[in-house]
This record gives sequence, structure tokens and C-alpha cells, in this order.
Amino acid sequence: MTNLNPIHPRRLLLFSVRPNPQDFEQDHSANSQLGYIGSGWGSVSLLKKLDTSNYNVIVVSPRNFFLFTPLLPSCPTGTIEHRSIMEPLRYIIRHKQSAVKYYEAEATKIDHARRVLKLADLSDVKGEVSETEVPYDYLVVGVGAENATFGIPGVKEHACFLKEITDAQKIRTKVMDCIETAMFKDQTEEEKERLLHMVVVGGGPTGVEFAAELQDFFEEDLKKWIPDIANKFHVTLVEALPNVSVVLPMFSKTLIEYTESTFKDEKISVRTKTMVKKVTDKNIECEVTKPDGTKEKQILPYGALVWATGNAVRPVVRDLMAQIPQQASSRRGLAVNEYLVVDGTDGVWALGDCSATKYAPTAQVASQQGAFLARLLNSMAQTQELESELKKLEDLQLQAAETGDRETLDKEIQKKEKSLRRVKQLSPFEYSHQGSLAYIGMDRAVADITWFNGNFATGGGGLTYLFWRSAYISMCFSTRNRILVIMDWIKVKIFGRDVSRE
Repeated sequence: MTNLNPIHPRRLLLFSVRPNPQDFEQDHSANSQLGYIGSGWGSVSLLKKLDTSNYNVIVVSPRNFFLFTPLLPSCPTGTIEHRSIMEPLRYIIRHKQSAVKYYEAEATKIDHARRVLKLADLSDVKGEVSETEVPYDYLVVGVGAENATFGIPGVKEHACFLKEITDAQKIRTKVMDCIETAMFKDQTEEEKERLLHMVVVGGGPTGVEFAAELQDFFEEDLKKWIPDIANKFHVTLVEALPNVSVVLPMFSKTLIEYTESTFKDEKISVRTKTMVKKVTDKNIECEVTKPDGTKEKQILPYGALVWATGNAVRPVVRDLMAQIPQQASSRRGLAVNEYLVVDGTDGVWALGDCSATKYAPTAQVASQQGAFLARLLNSMAQTQELESELKKLEDLQLQAAETGDRETLDKEIQKKEKSLRRVKQLSPFEYSHQGSLAYIGMDRAVADITWFNGNFATGGGGLTYLFWRSAYISMCFSTRNRILVIMDWIKVKIFGRDVSRE
């Protein structure tokens, strides 16, 4: 438990992708300014539960929407339309109690000493002012992480990533280009084999789900409309870490074996203990660790390469860490305490992938961190209000002439003190794991679920696949998103996926 100190009227700056409904513009000059950077799971969870009437909230992000990332692997193949999993942040802000300002901009620097955020407009359309500063009293950093290439030459230049909608669109274009180029007149057989070899690096949920979606796309649609590629199209899943010998290592052994068996049925090649050493425009140079411990260098020709592994610290976070001596030993992100306060700071919190905690960097963790931080900030505001009321009651008690009036005020003071003690006490953040899900193709899924304080693992199949779909539908941000996703699934079932190039 911790005691929350009273907060004095200041500005609280909240940096995140959040719009500002002008309809509810109010004067909150007495409130603290809360700044929030980011627009991911933690950001949205915080904004949904934060009482914005207590703060002047400012959200900053270059992305003006929330992205439902669990279904992102379904977008490049056309199973899900990308706008179905996007929720405009202005829709969210519109329903808040009071105005929230939103700036579509990149946070280029957090000046910790001056308590100022430097912003830059990186959009294609710029006005007379494209750089500015925003002061804050309190700051929440939720910028997530960028793709990690582990310093491997050629990854950044030649691989496609899968974190944003633009990444999904790029993959779609790349895959279809490879297919159409392979069908070009007089193309050699060797070149066809290379162009139609799709490689996915990363044996976690994102890599596994995208490999499964890509193979479904081929089996259910591409093979039907472009029969010439039937015997040449091939998907390979590579686990890049040399000490990981399975896919989905966070799942139970039974589910890992079921996944690998399903991939074998789908003709998806799985290569574990395969360390990528270099990537060129046509080949992947890798080092394979054999069962006897010896290493062998191999060359993998490819058409499209999707890199779905690893997180790296963003430059703005790395710069902030360099300003704080207590962050010198942190490597994975901003080191925080059990209340998500950034070590070495006062009034700065971090959540999601940009923070370094004992928990895995997942959407589930970030969402719970956002809800926790909203409770903490709401409690801080209530503390200020209660202490202000207590001060007034104590002054009235001192001025009261009648004994009866003093006794009445004394009872009221005791009541307020009791409420204040309750509000000030807040338990540290504790993550509650709800389980893990992954789609593995052929209308099958695996689920590792927490059930009555224990784990219940289901081996997959049709029922698990229906559970996977229903779980993701329930997790979608809004009713609008849920309806759009369901309509996409129905459309694909009836008409199939579109095979045109974007």
C-alpha cells in the first residue's frame, strides 16, 4: 500500500493519440496538466478510465487511432480489412467528461529538467508551425517500442515488419508483387521458386499467426485464382533465437506440439535454432545449430521476408533515459517502480512496451497498466479535493462559537479523514494473466487460459477456433469494430479473399 501525496493545482500533460472535442471545451486553469505520449493499449485503457475533469489532459501521437493489434496478422491477406480494427481516438475523447486536447505529432524529445515536451509535425502536410513545445506537470510515457533488428545487416533495408497498418499494406503489396513477378513470361524456374518462397522470422504469436494466415490465403484463394503457383508457393517460419527450439514457447508443451503438427499438415516449414546473420535483397544467410551442437551456414532464397520478432527502445525514450542517472543500468526501456513511476523522476510514469518490468511486453499487460494508472491518477485528484475540504472544515471549526456546531463539524471532519485514508491507500500494480491465444491455420487455434487460479490448456480444433474468434470479438474496442470484423469474416467465407494488388 502507498500514501498518495496531495497534488497542487498544476498542469498534467498526457501524451497519446487522443483528440480534443471542442464541444466540451472548459476552463481547467486550476487543474494540473497531464501529458500522455502514445496511442496503444495502455494509452487507450488509461484514457477510458481517467476522470479528465480533474486534469488538463493533452494527448500527443503521430497516429490518430487505436489499433487492435491481435488481428493485425489477418490484414495483409485480406481476411480482415484494416479499418475494421482501427478506432479513431476522437471517437474516444468525444465521450469524456471534459475536453481533451490532441496533437497529431511526434514527441521528439522529453526535456525532463524543464518539464517540457518537444513536438514535431511529421505529416506530409505542414503549416507555418511544424515544431513546438508543450509544458507538463505530470507525464505518462506510452510510446511502445520499435522493431528490433538486433544489428543484423540488411534487415531494416529488405524485411517487412508487422506493427502498424502501413506495415500490413506493405506486406500485401510485396506478396502480390512476388506472385505476379513469378508469373512473368519466360521467368526461370529457379527464380519462380525464390519469388514464391515467403519467409516469416519470429516464432511468437505474431509470426505464427501471420504464417498461418498466409498459408490459408494460398490454400483457399491464391491456388484457385492462380493455379500456376500451386506447386511452388511455400511458407517457412524461422525462429531466430539459437536457444529456442520450439514455436510459441510461452504456451504449454501440448499446445506447442499441436501447433507444430498442424503446421506440418499445412506444409508450413518450421526452422528452429536458426540464427539469421545477414539479409540481402534475395537471400537470407543464417547459421543453423544441429542436434549434435555443431553449426552450419545456410542460404535461404526468398521472395518476401516478414520480420516479426523483437522490440527495441525508441529514440525519444533512449534520450530520456540518458537524462536520468537512475536509468543508466536499464536496457529494455524505462525502469519503473511498482506504481509505474519512472525511477529517478517525480510525476513521470511509463507503461506498455517502453517500460522495463518483470512482465512480458504484451497488450494484456499494457491494458492492465493503463487501468491501474487511471485509478492512481483519479485517487490523486480525490486526495487533493478531500484535503481542501478538510482544511475548510477545520477553519470553520476554529471559528465556531457554539459547542453543538463544533461537535457537528468534528464528526464531519472525522468522516472526511476516513475517506481520505481510504483514497490514499493504493496497492502496487500486479498483473493478472488471463491466458494466451493464437490462430494456427486451417480454422484451428490454441488457447492457454487461466481458469480459477489455474491453467486450462485446450488442444485446439474447431471449438478452440470459435473460442478464439469470440474472445477477440469481445476484446475489440467498440461495437462498431465488432460488427465490422464479423462482417469481414462472413464476407471472406462467402466470397473469398481479394487477390488484387493494393
